[in-house]
Amino acid sequence: MPRLTHRPLYLQRLGYDSPPPPTLQTLQELQLRHVCTFAFESLSTLLHAPVPVDLPSVEQKVLLNGRGGYCYELNQLFLALLQDLGFDARGITGNVVMGGPADAHTARTHRLSLVTLDGVRYITDVGFGGMVPSSPLQLDNEATQLTAHEPYRLTCNEGRYTLWAQVAGDWRGLYVFDLQVQADIDYEIGNWYVSTHPASPFVGQLKAARLAPGKRHTLNNANYAVHHLDRPSEKRAIGSADELLTLLQATFGIRVPAHPQLREILDGLVVANSEEA
Repeated sequence: MPRLTHRPLYLQRLGYDSPPPPTLQTLQELQLRHVCTFAFESLSTLLHAPVPVDLPSVEQKVLLNGRGGYCYELNQLFLALLQDLGFDARGITGNVVMGGPADAHTARTHRLSLVTLDGVRYITDVGFGGMVPSSPLQLDNEATQLTAHEPYRLTCNEGRYTLWAQVAGDWRGLYVFDLQVQADIDYEIGNWYVSTHPASPFVGQLKAARLAPGKRHTLNNANYAVHHLDRPSEKRAIGSADELLTLLQATFGIRVPAHPQLREILDGLVVANSEEA
């Protein structure tokens, strides 16, 4: 099992001076702090750059290079931390159905984690973009579960679980998953599809998300939104590459990578967005 090389730095970024105990309270605090600290972001796939998901590469990118990542990176890193702290945890995968019918047959392209505490099973996820849960959720409980942000619930049908979020009064299916044991190659295949396939929603696209108390920041190419829990969302189009770069750094906390074509690519997103408007 790969071990974290930079656990003290990781914990420091999450606000801990020493390793916390493997309790439910710790799990709740870790998940909330994680989604408010490390951004979900797709700069690598925007730039058609490789996205290695071995643990040393993910540690280098997120902890040392100041980047974020998507589910195969962030949930890989978070699982390694949980296991290092003594949690009974393992990775699982699922099929994203957000934006379509909850029973849609989609590819298995999402990674999350299963944690068992005192005989109770929870799912924990720090890598689902703008609708990532900010708290762990009891697996074997179909009641509405409150989080630090929106309410969520889980339903089960013949061993297949569906995660739902309540948004603007409606329940929306996010992803479907099972508890099948996964090997490294399963994550490699899913990540290869997400990071390279022309039909992937990430290839050549800029997506970013980061949570804060009472709100969610999201970026879809040149469309930026702040979704509040207690009032309507604020949405605006970004008007320049410079504005996008500032937003990525100041709001999403991303140390933008040096790349000779990045500014040109961001300009292209802004132009394409204005043409669609």
